[in-house]
Amino acid sequence: MPLTDMEARAAKPREKEYKLTDVQGLYLLIKPSGSKRWYLKYRFAGKESRIALGAYPQVTLGKAREQRDSIKIMIRNGINPSKKREVEKQEAIAETLTFKKVARDWHASNKRWSEDH
Repeated sequence: MPLTDMEARAAKPREKEYKLTDVQGLYLLIKPSGSKRWYLKYRFAGKESRIALGAYPQVTLGKAREQRDSIKIMIRNGINPSKKREVEKQEAIAETLTFKKVARDWHASNKRWSEDH
């Protein structure tokens, strides 16, 4: 049976973490600290995995379901969502830390130096 937003909102922390399940592998993990995070359990190339979708309530039930549907489409198209996310993360890091940017930032922080240095 599908999870409701009211159930997600009302979920209280317990001594041990527990899950409130939605449908098609989507679930909300409630930790003893009270934090709530969305996860999607999926199978790719015969291997079961899970991927984090974000914290509740910042990521609503509706948004978590949209992400689940997008990920399911990726899987049907032969794309591993965890690997895709890792590649995107590495590309973002590479974009922000180019040698040119680091050199310019370093140079800008040393404006008082003379041209001879």
